[in-house]
Amino acid sequence: MEFRTAVGIKKQEPDINYSSRIMMFGSCFTENIGKKLQEAKFQTLINPSGILYNPESIRSHISRILEKRAFTEDEIFEHESVWKSFDHHSRFATLSPEAFLDSANRKLEEAAEFLKKTDFLIITFGTSWIYRLKESGRVVANCHKLPANNFIREKLNQGTIVESYSALIQELLKVSPEIKIIFTVSPIRHWKDGAHENQLSKATLLLAIEELQQLFPENTSYFPAYEIVMDELRDYRFYAEDMIHTNEITINYIWKRFADSFFSKDTTGTISEIEKLVQATRHRPFNPQSDTFRQFIRKNIALLEKFEKKYPYIDFGAEREYFEQIKKTVCA
Repeated sequence: MEFRTAVGIKKQEPDINYSSRIMMFGSCFTENIGKKLQEAKFQTLINPSGILYNPESIRSHISRILEKRAFTEDEIFEHESVWKSFDHHSRFATLSPEAFLDSANRKLEEAAEFLKKTDFLIITFGTSWIYRLKESGRVVANCHKLPANNFIREKLNQGTIVESYSALIQELLKVSPEIKIIFTVSPIRHWKDGAHENQLSKATLLLAIEELQQLFPENTSYFPAYEIVMDELRDYRFYAEDMIHTNEITINYIWKRFADSFFSKDTTGTISEIEKLVQATRHRPFNPQSDTFRQFIRKNIALLEKFEKKYPYIDFGAEREYFEQIKKTVCA
């Protein structure tokens, strides 16, 4: 007997493989699955301005990257003795405006170079609710806990999202005609919006993505992370203690479904091999001077060299540094 309703996902074409360059923008799915991709050594760039939740902030930042338009001092502000930007996550906060702009613009330049050669652009919408600064009307990506009376709260509608993303996709296709855009909707409920308001928000995002897929069938697809959590894993044991965010079990399950959908068997096999190599760097022996450990190190260095030749585009720098340091200590 089957005691759950499994969400059916078609195998996606083309596959994501180790030569693919993957750029990701958005909320929790982006961060969690992006981390899994990076740990598996895929060429991945995640949220160059920090976590983004609403479609307009994501669109605005991608457009800025395409334009290579640097951030300027009039776009940042000081709050509680640190410098911030309404376009960036709080992790970018610094003690001086120079340091902030240096960090933000280095990330922007890195993103612009990466986007030129991106094969898969993964965009995760979190909410269709946005906040505008009263003084300027601009949409902010992060309110930075400023008083609520500084902002106007409103909800984007389906038509606005489709119109703005249609223009964005057309610009992306000029730069990279073969780019594939994978949309997802975050399964994290924005509970502060209210239960009903959250449902309206998610429905708006889903309808907008559906329309964009119809307009750009060759370049867009949808991965049902939202449906997997809401329908397939509808039990609070799959949530963290706050009963809002997903726990590690859920993240690992979504990662598996994502892999089944976008990776070939060869790629999945390579992931398993690389995971063993990465795990070897975390091995802490009882006796580092034993012959068994020396043999373990030599075996993994040989495996590392094999991978470096086979996958010259994968960065094994951290693993190379670890094994070389250990080798000097135990194999001298």
